Amino acid sequence: MNKKLLLLIMLVASLQVTAQKTEINTVVDAWHKAAANANFDTYFGLMTKDGVFIGTDATENWQNKDFRAFAKPYFDKGKAWSFTALERNIYLDKSKKIAWFDELLDTQMEICRGSGVLKKVKGKWKIAHYVLSIAIPNDNVSKVVELKKDKDLELKKQLKQK
Repeated sequence: MNKKLLLLIMLVASLQVTAQKTEINTVVDAWHKAAANANFDTYFGLMTKDGVFIGTDATENWQNKDFRAFAKPYFDKGKAWSFTALERNIYLDKSKKIAWFDELLDTQMEICRGSGVLKKVKGKWKIAHYVLSIAIPNDNVSKVVELKKDKDLELKKQLKQK
């Protein structure tokens, strides 16, 4: 294969990945915007039907149906939550049908980290799994551990009894 053809193939592949990442950025940004604007249908329309949302509380492992029920009153009040990406990294599998990302977010809880998985459903990217965590500076971890120790001990007891 000559060098020009190989370079052309590499350029086309690179452009396709860039286009996919742009599309994914648009979807995740629209998802966050839908929450900020309390647009329930748009927000949940950008998730897969079996989507999962993992919240900052250790007990928050929301399957789509339960997450909808939990979130609906917030959306109905006209204000859910407001997350704005400060930084985002996106990765694609070889098939270009699965993507994952991590992001730093500006939120009402200050800087948080989000990470998620998207998959293509009928040609459109949908959020299948999302994890939100509060970013804690390493210098403050011992203070946070002390604050949450009692609740964590109780939750660990409950979980070990299952």
